Order: sequence, then C-alpha cells, then structure tokens
Amino acid sequence: MARQNIVSTESSAKIARAAAPNVRALARHPLFVLGAFSALLLATIIFATRLGTVNIEPAQIIAITLKRAFGLEFGVTWTAAEEAIIWQIRLPRVLGAAIVGAGLAGAGVVFQGLLRNSMADPYLLGTSGGAALAATIAFLVPFSLGFATFGFVPFAAFIGALLAVLLVYRIARVGMHTPITTLLLAGFAVSSMLAAIMSALMLLSRGTLERVVLWTLGGVSASGWNMLLAVTPLIALGSALAFWLSNDLDAFLLGEEQAASLGVNVERKKFFLLAVGALMTGAAVALSGLVGFVGLIVPHVTRILLGPGHRLLLPASLLCGAIFLVIADLIARTVIAPQEIPLGVITALLGAPFFIILLRRTKKEYTF
Repeated sequence: MARQNIVSTESSAKIARAAAPNVRALARHPLFVLGAFSALLLATIIFATRLGTVNIEPAQIIAITLKRAFGLEFGVTWTAAEEAIIWQIRLPRVLGAAIVGAGLAGAGVVFQGLLRNSMADPYLLGTSGGAALAATIAFLVPFSLGFATFGFVPFAAFIGALLAVLLVYRIARVGMHTPITTLLLAGFAVSSMLAAIMSALMLLSRGTLERVVLWTLGGVSASGWNMLLAVTPLIALGSALAFWLSNDLDAFLLGEEQAASLGVNVERKKFFLLAVGALMTGAAVALSGLVGFVGLIVPHVTRILLGPGHRLLLPASLLCGAIFLVIADLIARTVIAPQEIPLGVITALLGAPFFIILLRRTKKEYTF
C-alpha cells in the first residue's frame, strides 16, 4: 500500500512537471494576457464607478449604461438622481481616466522604444513644457474661446504639446539625420526654456497662478461626454498607428544601423513615431493636464513582465495604463472626500516608491 502511494505521488509529480510548461505558455499567450487585462480593466471601471458619496450597485451601473448608450430597457431599480450621477458625472470621469492612462502609457511605449531608453516618458521631448506654456497663455486670455468640443485651455494645451515636439525635432535635425542624443538634449533645453517663460507669465499675472498650478498637478476634467468623445478618437488613432509601426519599434531596439539594414527607413519612421507619441500625449494632456509617471512606469513594468516585443507590449501597456490611472483617480476623489487630491500627486505617490523598489530589487542596469 505504501509502495502504491509512493508510485502515485511520483506519477502526480511527473504529470505536474509536464503540465507546468504548458500552463506557463498559456499564461504568456497574447490572447490570454490581453483578455485577462481587459477583464481586469472592466472590473476596475465598474468598481470605480460604483464608489462615491452615493454607492450604486454594479448591476445598476451596467443597466444604466446599456440603457443610455444602446437604448436597452430594463426594469428600473434606481432613481433619476442615481442615473444622472452615473451617466453624467462618474462614468465620463472614470472612462476619461482610463483613456488618459492608456494614451500616456502608449506614448511611453513609443518613446521608450524609439529612444531605446527605459527612463523615457511622454513628457521627455518638450511635450509637457509646450502644453503647460500654452495652457498658461490660455488662462491669461481675457475672453473665452471654444474649438469644436474642446474648451480653449485644453485645445491650447493640445496644440502646444504638438508644436513643442515639432520644435524639438527641427532643432535636433542635423542635415538629413536626427541623432537620438541630440533629440534628448534638445528636448531638455526646450522644456527648460518653455518652463521659464511659463513661470515669468505666472509671476506677471498672479491672478492665474492658482489655476495654472492646479492644472499642472493634473486631474481628469471630463465632467461630460463632449470632451471625451473628442479626445478618444485621437488616442485610438495614435494607438492604431503605433501598433502598425510595432515592427519598426522592434527594429529600433537593435540600433539605427541594424534597423536600416532590416529595411527600415530610419529617419521617416523616427518622425512618424515622434508624431504618434506627441499626438497621444497631447490628447491626454488636453483632458487631464500634466499627469506624471504613468508613461514611465507602466511600459517599464509591462516590458519586464511580457518582454520587449511591441505587438504584445503596446496593447498590454494601453490596458495596464488605463487600469493604473482609474485606480489613481479613484483614490484622488475618495480618500479625503468631499475634497480631492490632484491626480498628479497620487500618481507620483503611487508610482515613485514602486519604481524605486523595482530598481533596487533588480540591482542591475535595466536593458531592453
């Protein structure tokens, strides 16, 4: 009997060892990974939408959403006030946080892959400086303007971010080439110059100081659907273009000479990738102001978990960025309710310690 038990145990161990590689392979399969992250994002959105001054059940949230979005009728078990809270206030904000998080994380993947630098983030190439300066100027304008569904400040921030990256690219271009090191240095110089101009404008008009500071600390401003519907297609377009260029990003990881030997038009694709990253960052900034660490941490951690291949890394980072910022925004609006903590403060408090721990535990230089 004892011998039979030993044989049975040994057989079970052999079966477990044989099955382990298959389980690990399944866990890293792109469809499984993206499906798991998608399910987690959906659960996070429902959870974040539920919590607030008035807690509303998940079933009611789903029913209200299906009713207002698709006209599906259900037995009404909620009040008109609860429906207004979900559809007009909470859901646009939660989805706005998800879209901003996805946009910043996707832009982070693009810039880190293009620059071959795991420390690169969407604000590295002057995007934040351009957006902040343009927003400051918009705050100083003594009249209100609107462009389609954009208010003047978000529109100015979006345009400022794009123009700043274009300026950095033009400065860094040497003949027919744009060296990566020169690009980074130009981004730092332009960012510093734009920040100095913004500070001078704030000092000259102290009445706008508080509003500008709050904007630079970040916060999802989607209190309705119009702004959300304007920004989402821009980030979706940027994500689609980045995915289309994912093979080129893989080639850039080998270095520009190797990428060229693989048939990549290095300078043209470099400009396209910069434009795609700037588009996604500018659209996110227009909706949320300056929110740091998302585009730095999320791609970095996702790359460690899933590897450097951009066809999986990019969509996984989009989903993880959305999850991260939905959770951060939930903390920002509930931890000291009814007051709110600026979203950028929460992302820094969550992201910086985690990133430091991650770097300390690896105890070696990070490589792609």
